[in-house]
Amino acid sequence: MNNAFVNLLMRWLILALGVLLSAQLLPGISYDSGSTLVAVVLVLSLFNVVLKPLLLLFTLPFIVLSLGLGIWLINAVLFYFVGRLVDGFHVAGFGSALLGALIVSVTNLVMNRLLMPPKPPAGPSGGAKRDDVIDI
Repeated sequence: MNNAFVNLLMRWLILALGVLLSAQLLPGISYDSGSTLVAVVLVLSLFNVVLKPLLLLFTLPFIVLSLGLGIWLINAVLFYFVGRLVDGFHVAGFGSALLGALIVSVTNLVMNRLLMPPKPPAGPSGGAKRDDVIDI
């Protein structure tokens, strides 16, 4: 099986786990069925691929000034929009979206650390070589 496909499938499963946890832990987030959960994961993945880079680009000064908290707000906005677009997925308000985005982000972080293999070092030997240094 293709390694890229397995990686994508793992990311979808981790995202589904995050959405499932947020629906279980927060009273303001719910979904009607398993097929709704699949639709939420697919739409949220699509938003993360298409909209999130554009939002990051346009809000970069705010993200820098907020020391990265702006990314959490962008995730919450995307989570809130998915709640409005997918029938059967309910997000009560922006506060619920903020907490849901936080749970999804923490789940993503923990599961990626546990399940995903570490990325290889940048260089062939993994570190800086003597000729990598720029002399001025």
